[in-house]
Amino acid sequence: MATPLFIDTDLHNLPALPVEAVEHGEVFTRRWVVDLALDLLGYTVDKDLTEVRLVEPACGAGAFLVAIASRISSSCRAHNRPITDALSAVRALDLLHRNVLRSRATVEAQLVAEGWPAEESRKVAAAWVEQGDYLLQADADHRADYVVGNPPYIRLEDVPDARMTAYRQACTTMGGRADIYIGFYEVALRSLAPGGRLGFICADRWMRNQYGRRLRQMVRSRFSMDVALVMHDVDAFDDQVSAYPAITIISNQAQGRAVAADTTREFGSAQARDFVSWCAQDSSQSITTTAFQAARMPNWFPDEDSWPAASPARLAVLEELTERFRLLEDDKTGTRVGIGIATGADKVFLTEDKGLVESDRLLPMAMVRDTTSGALHWHGTYLVNPWTAEGRLVDLAAYPRLASYFEEHGTALRKRYVATKQPDRWYKTIDKVDRRLIGRPKLLLPDMKLTIHPVLDEGGLYPHHNLYFIVSAAWDMRVLGGLLLSKVAEAFVEAYAVKMRGGTIRFQAQYLRKIRVPDPQAISECDQVALREAFDNRDAQAATEAALRVYGLAELPD
Repeated sequence: MATPLFIDTDLHNLPALPVEAVEHGEVFTRRWVVDLALDLLGYTVDKDLTEVRLVEPACGAGAFLVAIASRISSSCRAHNRPITDALSAVRALDLLHRNVLRSRATVEAQLVAEGWPAEESRKVAAAWVEQGDYLLQADADHRADYVVGNPPYIRLEDVPDARMTAYRQACTTMGGRADIYIGFYEVALRSLAPGGRLGFICADRWMRNQYGRRLRQMVRSRFSMDVALVMHDVDAFDDQVSAYPAITIISNQAQGRAVAADTTREFGSAQARDFVSWCAQDSSQSITTTAFQAARMPNWFPDEDSWPAASPARLAVLEELTERFRLLEDDKTGTRVGIGIATGADKVFLTEDKGLVESDRLLPMAMVRDTTSGALHWHGTYLVNPWTAEGRLVDLAAYPRLASYFEEHGTALRKRYVATKQPDRWYKTIDKVDRRLIGRPKLLLPDMKLTIHPVLDEGGLYPHHNLYFIVSAAWDMRVLGGLLLSKVAEAFVEAYAVKMRGGTIRFQAQYLRKIRVPDPQAISECDQVALREAFDNRDAQAATEAALRVYGLAELPD
């Protein structure tokens, strides 16, 4: 039984809205793409399709319905059923009256062309297609074995205010600046009978963007991601649109094996049939052709924070490593990932003048430029430090030179947001100084680089906020540095991280925490030596060769 929608009753009594006068994000799907989605969904003519219920949430002009009608017709012939047995087999909705009329005409014409009487065909078409707002229907109206279609592409804030408010109340996953297709996913998933399947061709941004986070959480906690077929370079629609489409198949069951696939411009109807055939074989072997790549994974990624983006073969490797290894940040090994200190006023708090204030108020700082060569070369930057060893702000009366310096810059310091919130603490930095970090060996990683760039600080410096750090109670930091220098570690970050212009990667803490690592005690002495030497020599290729052995991989796919 599907989870109820908890829609307020007055949502069904919204005042009439000028639905013809607003943008509806209509993008119509090519027939061969429709057939591909239906095949992947398992909505095939060998089944008695009169015994199951399919829902199409936004039918448009009937691109999906014409294929559905054809399949139901063939199923009825194969199972010796009259077409009228399929009166309740399909429920299709659309907001626009014109689309309802067009879809009914399309279904009727298709059934007549298949040899069914005109009157029966008209009756079936009328029963299948109705005008309505899918997101605001009562939950009981949605029950489905299959949900399929191409949900509208439109930002929630572009919807009239009354309807937008109703959508937000009805669909808890539609947070922030979501596209309304997020709501279509949510309602469709909630409607699925046990074992039921959803098949949408839709923008895939929800798999990674912030506004898709609640939907990802819903999928991971209650459903199985079965197929993710990326089709960014394929002409999937009748009109040219920049929609970043993907076909996703999600089922109402525990997570099982999952197919990740990507396509090229050569992907068309013939290649789609080849892909469906490969999926049906249930082979564990990946496949690469000029038109598509696909890999079958034992599971889907367990984190709803963001799902990775990479080639299918690499995704399969990352998922396999995710299954076998622990996260880098781990209480068992005392390994922690963090970011250096943010001051809110670097021009005031950072200096190279050793005589500027009292000497014990100057804390040597590691800056990005100190890490450029791969070995740490300090250029003499200090933090003008307002914190005691116990984590309290110093008493300025005890430090006259420090007090004079801060007062000299008092106007700028007091204007900061952190100071306006706590006027009596106007000279604090945004972050506190953690004195325990200063003397510890730590790996430092610059925020933005083309490739992963761990650098060892043996102790004595405090990292600036453009540097991320890793400390550990169990790891030999040079061995860990060798692992992180490898392309295997970089692959984890690259799959999740934001890429800047020119291919620069953001090596932020949230992405570094995605890296999976072996138990340090399980690494052989030989491989430890190899990783240390690769790290010391800044040899990423040697580090990768050693890492592949440690991770038990023959290769790292592109």
